[in-house]
Amino acid sequence: MNQTRPLKTILEALLFAMAEPLSIRTLAKAFEDPPSEKEIEAGLLELKNDLLLGDRAFELVEVANGYQLRSKVEYAPWIKRLVSLRAPRLSRSALETLSIIAYKQPITRIEIENIRGVDSSSVLKTLLDRRMIRVLGRKDVPGHPLVYGTSKIFLELFGLKNLSHLPPIEENDPE
Repeated sequence: MNQTRPLKTILEALLFAMAEPLSIRTLAKAFEDPPSEKEIEAGLLELKNDLLLGDRAFELVEVANGYQLRSKVEYAPWIKRLVSLRAPRLSRSALETLSIIAYKQPITRIEIENIRGVDSSSVLKTLLDRRMIRVLGRKDVPGHPLVYGTSKIFLELFGLKNLSHLPPIEENDPE
């Protein structure tokens, strides 16, 4: 790795320039002579620590299987006043369907409807249009129904590193 700038500052510039989270593999593609994954991880850790210690308005977070610079939560009131864009509001049925998909994926429309007890076609279309879910393929059963799963945008919106960071399901135990 031959560069004139410290790795952490190059990583900061790359993350600052991109709106979406970047994986270590993607970050490495920016280099003519790429650093190792361990070197990139060390640079990211150094950047994260610098941002924490430096009384900065943003932080480095690991989300959607990548890294992203984000404004700290305590600055949300000012940002909301300036930016009219908000996270898309989802109906109760969309949130219910999205949570079923998140925890049960890969899952078909019929399987979702069996859990919800109602038709879910329009809700699935809405979630697909908002790119919160995606078609993973087709199930190898008669009719070959589409199989759904969550998208990278879902992980970003909910601030999840990956699906293993979903909160555990609480069982309602009727007494």
